[in-house]
Amino acid sequence: MFRKGSVLREFPILVIVALLVSLVIKSFLVQFFFIPSGSMQNTLQIKDRVAVNKVPFISRTISRGDVVVFRDPAHWLPEPDASNSGSIVAKIKEGFVAVGILPNPAKQYLVKRVIGVAGDHVICCDAKERLMINGKSIDEPYIFKGNKPSEMTFDITVATGKIWVMGDHRGASADSRYHQDDINKGQVPLTRVTGRVVAVIWPFNNAKLISKIDVLK
Repeated sequence: MFRKGSVLREFPILVIVALLVSLVIKSFLVQFFFIPSGSMQNTLQIKDRVAVNKVPFISRTISRGDVVVFRDPAHWLPEPDASNSGSIVAKIKEGFVAVGILPNPAKQYLVKRVIGVAGDHVICCDAKERLMINGKSIDEPYIFKGNKPSEMTFDITVATGKIWVMGDHRGASADSRYHQDDINKGQVPLTRVTGRVVAVIWPFNNAKLISKIDVLK
């Protein structure tokens, strides 16, 4: 049997161990994110919570077709609102950030699908309005119903150490296409990638695994 005094003495140690385990998981394995917009519909819905596998980022095995979370590469997003930074809710959120339940709001994140990897020549579009990768026209089953692959034409060769990303809801995604005049020419450096989205975990009715789709295979 456990004695009451022994349990009370061990409880702080158990809390510290649990926090350390959470920090290790956050740093090296899995992190959780909230989806704030419809740019990845219908693969991801607004207010979905997703689990991100950080191992592909660590091993640099991000592939074409992956859905990835990455830190804002070149001011794609407006600065976050810090007006409530001193509130009780903000303090609670800071605690969730520390243990990896929520991402760090100071490092703004986006989620998109990888369309091109280093060396890929990506063009919009062919005579049937499909994207072309390395001279091959591709079909994209994940695109939001009613959207074209792109309303904007482009012709890009992805640089070493970078990826070209686009939202599945092409009509509602300010992705690589819209940032070709930035320092990365619209591409995202792999150093900014947090990892690959592997599952929707909340709400339960949206829960599912996110499979990899490489349209060139």
